[in-house]
Amino acid sequence: MITASLPLLIDSIFLTLNSELIMSLSKAYFENLETKEQIIVQFNPTELSFNKSAQFAEIAIPGLDAPLQQFIRGGTETLSLELFFDSTDEGMAEGAKSVTTEYSSTSGADKFSGVDKFYELVKQNPNTHAIPRCRFSWGKTSDLKPPVGDVLQPLGVGKNVSRAPYWFVGIVESIDRKFTLFSPEGIPLRARLTVKMREYQTLEQMVRRLNSTDHTKARVLKRRERLDQIATKEYDTPADWRRIAEANDIDDPRRVLPGTILKIPPIDVAADQRRAD
Repeated sequence: MITASLPLLIDSIFLTLNSELIMSLSKAYFENLETKEQIIVQFNPTELSFNKSAQFAEIAIPGLDAPLQQFIRGGTETLSLELFFDSTDEGMAEGAKSVTTEYSSTSGADKFSGVDKFYELVKQNPNTHAIPRCRFSWGKTSDLKPPVGDVLQPLGVGKNVSRAPYWFVGIVESIDRKFTLFSPEGIPLRARLTVKMREYQTLEQMVRRLNSTDHTKARVLKRRERLDQIATKEYDTPADWRRIAEANDIDDPRRVLPGTILKIPPIDVAADQRRAD
């Protein structure tokens, strides 16, 4: 009795595991941050390639074995990936569905965005006169992933604009479209897209990351914001607005224009102690 039911038990376990694997499959997708539209890929990419560089200047000092390396600035991070599209489930003969437009799976349960929808991410928006900013996401991510509406806003401590390989905010630099299969009528049925993205961060987001009070950093002056308010946030006292004014050669703090990038000098603990004494 036990021997006879063993094959059925094994089949049941296999089907259960296989079903859970299918249900747990996480699909990669793009989010258009201008329209909030979500564009889901048909097949997940097999690999993601991230590249980040930094620029340095060499400072030569006589007598030393090698020059000193002075950090200048960070380079733009890029993401490269390939996407595959196949609409042959809807037939390959007369009336076949083009891979460029939305098409369905064999069961009709799944709808896939066509190649054209992804290609729009590198096309100029007639309203903004620029290509849309977007976010690529894949896999199970933590609660640190910002909501779509907050992606382009200054983020709090512990929040990341991009966190490879889970999500990446940027603009699509290039899309290479290659159609590999056609119907007898010339309808494209399969395609391969090579996508390259460049990271995108707002000025406020990059400035916010320089948040140590013992190092010089920068801050963008907002509309209706005063130096004493910034001093309160940076030094916990409005009286230190003069420290900011002196560092930026400001004679009249009431005449500083919004959008001005202010240098926030570090706290000199020793000097503050001498003044207090």
